[in-house]
Amino acid sequence: MQLHELRPTTKNKSKKRVGRGGKRGTFSGRGTKGQKARAGHRMRPELRDILKKLPKKRGYRTPSIQDKPAVINLQVLNQHYKDSETVSPKTLDEKGLLKLVGGRRQSVKILGSGELSKKLLVSKCQISKSAKAAVEKAGGSVRS
Repeated sequence: MQLHELRPTTKNKSKKRVGRGGKRGTFSGRGTKGQKARAGHRMRPELRDILKKLPKKRGYRTPSIQDKPAVINLQVLNQHYKDSETVSPKTLDEKGLLKLVGGRRQSVKILGSGELSKKLLVSKCQISKSAKAAVEKAGGSVRS
């Protein structure tokens, strides 16, 4: 057998050209109506569908860049501090009440939950009104 004697085993079959009149009837094999039945139809781009699914408002994906302070209640201070000690982020860290975030010490906010029976000096901490009142009632003071 020579190269010029090779023949394909199946016949070449041309693709059916739909929608150009002829023997296919009224809708020419395209079904009825709709986007797919029209001439020159293209399906709506997938990218548009993806964009429509994304939220319209800002800020759904990224967290807030502001540091949220570590929350410490008066009850915890009452357990870990002695009378007339200073409460500051440094002393809280030394007592193991604060975690380092990103290799640095967090800011602190003291809330008024629980009882305080010791005289404490609070400095360099944010403090709620109820906590400030409780500290001053116990004989302590607050410095910012």
